[in-house]
Amino acid sequence: MNTTTAALTHRDRAVLRAVAAGRCEISTTSNALVVDGLPFSDQFAGPRLTKAGLIAAATGAGPARLTPSGHAILEAA
Repeated sequence: MNTTTAALTHRDRAVLRAVAAGRCEISTTSNALVVDGLPFSDQFAGPRLTKAGLIAAATGAGPARLTPSGHAILEAA
C-alpha cells in the first residue's frame, strides 16, 4: 500500500496525532487500536496505517509509535 498525505483521511491523521501524543495502544496480532483506553471503532485503521508503514508497536502489544514515515506525514500535514 502506498499511502500519501493526500490519500490519508482526517480520521487517519487524527489517529497519527493520537499515536504521537502517546494515547494509543496496538495489538500485535490484529493491529487493533485502543485510544484513551477504549477500542477504536474503525477496526481497519490500525492495520491500514501499520501496513502503510506509518505506525508500529514499540515491542509486542502495547504503546503504538509513529515510524519515521508517520512523523514525516504529520509534519507535512
